[in-house]
Amino acid sequence: MLDRPVAELSKPRRRLPDQRWQIYPQKPEFAQNLAVLANISPIVSQLLINRGMETPEQVQAFLNPESLVLPSPLEDFPDLAISLELLQNAIASQTKIAICGDYDADGMTSTALLLRSLRTLGAQVDYAIPSRMHEGYGINKRIVEEFHSEGVGLVLTVDNGISAFEPVARARELGLAVIITDHHDIPQKLPPANAILNPKLIAESSPYRGVAGVGVAYILAVSLAQQLGETKGLIQPMLALFTLGTIADLAPLTGVNRRWVKRGLQHLPKSNLPGIQALIQVGGVQARGDEKAGGAGGAGGAGGAGGVGGVEEKIPNTSTSLSTSPKSKIQNPKSLKPEDIGFRLGPRINAIGRIGNPQTVIELLTTDDMGVALERAMQCEQVNASRQEMCQQIEQEAIAYVETEFVGSLQQDRVLIVVQPNWHHGVIGIVASRLVERYGVPVFIGTYEDEEHIRGSARSIPEFHVFEALEYCHDLLGKFGGHKAAGGFSLPAENLQALRSRLIKFANQCLEPQHLKPLLKIDAEVNLNHLNQQLYQQLNALHPCGMDNPDPVFWTPNVQVVEQKIVGKGHIKLTIAQTIDNQEYKIKAIAWRWGDYFRLPPRVDVAYKLRENYFNGNTSIELELIGVRLPIKLQQFFASSPIQSSTTFEYNQRQYTCGFYKNGIEAELRIKNSEGKVLAMQPGHIIGLLGTNRQNAKEVDLSQPQYDNIIQAALQALSVLSAEL
Repeated sequence: MLDRPVAELSKPRRRLPDQRWQIYPQKPEFAQNLAVLANISPIVSQLLINRGMETPEQVQAFLNPESLVLPSPLEDFPDLAISLELLQNAIASQTKIAICGDYDADGMTSTALLLRSLRTLGAQVDYAIPSRMHEGYGINKRIVEEFHSEGVGLVLTVDNGISAFEPVARARELGLAVIITDHHDIPQKLPPANAILNPKLIAESSPYRGVAGVGVAYILAVSLAQQLGETKGLIQPMLALFTLGTIADLAPLTGVNRRWVKRGLQHLPKSNLPGIQALIQVGGVQARGDEKAGGAGGAGGAGGAGGVGGVEEKIPNTSTSLSTSPKSKIQNPKSLKPEDIGFRLGPRINAIGRIGNPQTVIELLTTDDMGVALERAMQCEQVNASRQEMCQQIEQEAIAYVETEFVGSLQQDRVLIVVQPNWHHGVIGIVASRLVERYGVPVFIGTYEDEEHIRGSARSIPEFHVFEALEYCHDLLGKFGGHKAAGGFSLPAENLQALRSRLIKFANQCLEPQHLKPLLKIDAEVNLNHLNQQLYQQLNALHPCGMDNPDPVFWTPNVQVVEQKIVGKGHIKLTIAQTIDNQEYKIKAIAWRWGDYFRLPPRVDVAYKLRENYFNGNTSIELELIGVRLPIKLQQFFASSPIQSSTTFEYNQRQYTCGFYKNGIEAELRIKNSEGKVLAMQPGHIIGLLGTNRQNAKEVDLSQPQYDNIIQAALQALSVLSAEL
């Protein structure tokens, strides 16, 4: 037999993603009853139950967000009234207003939204955005001093400022009024601003609670326009920018966000903003068919498009009205999907903030000249291509570093801290997210600004709160900020080891070993023969999907991978099949950035989202794989079969012996032929060993049919043995 453990071999093993699957409990009777009461399909009903809805009233409020009755923001935001007064007085007296924005998509869309609206309302307004490379996030004393020297009387922060105590204090010393609009977590000590608008400071029950920075800017701008009686022509452009920023910032698509984003996605294809049109063209976005959720197209719901105080500009139903704007280049007036922004438009904007000049995006989103807009959009496109290459290189370097230095200690540390020189800190946040996906632990990633200073980004898992972790380490840090899922920080390089120890201590206080695998929440099991256009259209009722309202995730057990190949920059394109009642059903799928797992085993359980594919005028349903594991039957064999249990079986008229044997800490399946040659495999591996002993055994690819077929025959024989036992 093969005596030496497989783990002792020097070559790395190609494993499947190490995920924890959490499949929602199915409630077929409850789902059926709710479906009848709410007049929806049972599958949509089950998906809504999974998202916490249990009554027809909750379902209808979700499916028809226009029915939501919104309170006036003046009731929910205590400082909104004084903010409006300060802005009205500044406009009336022509006092200079300066916006301090941020360099991510949320901050730049917020800045553009307030620039457009305040200029339209007659304000004398300009803006500044701190340098990501040289200053980092948020308003700072240099910007405050510069505003003062330019004669600014009112400073308006967007998507930042809630943690900027010293810069705001300095502004007040210099006689500047300050309005902070932000959505990040609240620090222990608030800055001494004249007014603070932050949804984290209002009641948790408020429908405005989940707005991003651009949402706060939108509420402020619409409220100001309403008070001045100047809403005509303002709502639609602001709604477009709100939608772009909200989705790009991964804000929760619940409450007013769901209502306004649903509106905005229908409006975007025919927006009269040249910058939006240019982005859509450059991004190659195709508008989609109408969504069937009730009330999505009308403008008569409480609060309408603006939804702040009951005043609205009537927005025509986008399923019937064509854009008449001569600047519009998009002839298809149908709705966009959140992924169009999340994967196409948003990254092109974010790339500028990460490695380019934010002024490019501000000009893109504020210009009324289509020529200028197209030029700026092409600049976004070029910078985004550079950003993609940079991300790929840094990700590869980070993985190599982690595999060398930390992979053996992750279970004990429960957090990953990776700091290297010569990385661009504009993109390390993206790399941090990919490391979280790969290793399943919170990731703090940084790079040296110089020999004495480090700047970094953090991304998290559901059970770990980034901002609380940073506060726990506040005495070791310089500037820091963020929220539960993400954050940014700086520190003296000499504190790096102390920070590592402190974060490990914090992680061990809040994380258990079972948390250290990427969590995959799955809605329901579906066979491939049910994946069709009808099901896809039913799922449209849930859109727009995003944070707190995720895309439905389904799983199908024990499918056969009949074709697979690497495409693009490390993606797996494949075809899977399932036989039902002697009929084979096939469907195409894509697994983004899964090149490390190629080749997939021939039989797997798959978890996926449904996607429409448009090609040569044809539309088909395809799968976006987000999870794969060995078939549950095979896992159960490895987990529960008695060690040293064995049996004989016949395959291709030859006799074999097979069984499970203890090998290190894992069980191992071994199949032996009459000549004494053994095939050995461990769960999760697709590389096995073949030979008469471990010293001369060769590695073989278990995904090859000749090995897979004999493994399936052995498992069948062992299942009979297991049943007898």
